[in-house]
Amino acid sequence: MFQRLRTLRTAGPAPSFRALLGLMTIGLGLLAVSTRNALALTTITGTVGASGKYLVTGAPVTTTAATVLKLSFENRTSGTNLELCAGTAADFAAGTCSIRLSDSGGPGFVFLTITDTSQLSGKIIFVQRAVGITPSTFALTIE
Repeated sequence: MFQRLRTLRTAGPAPSFRALLGLMTIGLGLLAVSTRNALALTTITGTVGASGKYLVTGAPVTTTAATVLKLSFENRTSGTNLELCAGTAADFAAGTCSIRLSDSGGPGFVFLTITDTSQLSGKIIFVQRAVGITPSTFALTIE
């Protein structure tokens, strides 16, 4: 009366707990590596107004170990040039760029500076306008 229509095949043995645990560990490791890089970067945007200066750090940079900073600097306003500077509070007040970390080009140009933090120790970081009079927007990315 009853006839067998089809034979079921098994897909093979189920993955072991150990294999699943290994795959999960690798996946979490890859996620941690990509997350670590994403968290290590800060972008500051601002506008250099009528004063011609913009204070980036409110306190002098302090370092405990020599490390490298990667700074990407971009002027987003045409007709102006900006300087990324490090110096003392007196340098900022006077508009003197004692350590020029980067200059800007026109919009769309991003300039990379790689510097040792020991050169910045005890200095404040600021942006000042070198050319032009209009308010100038910039982006500074620190990694």
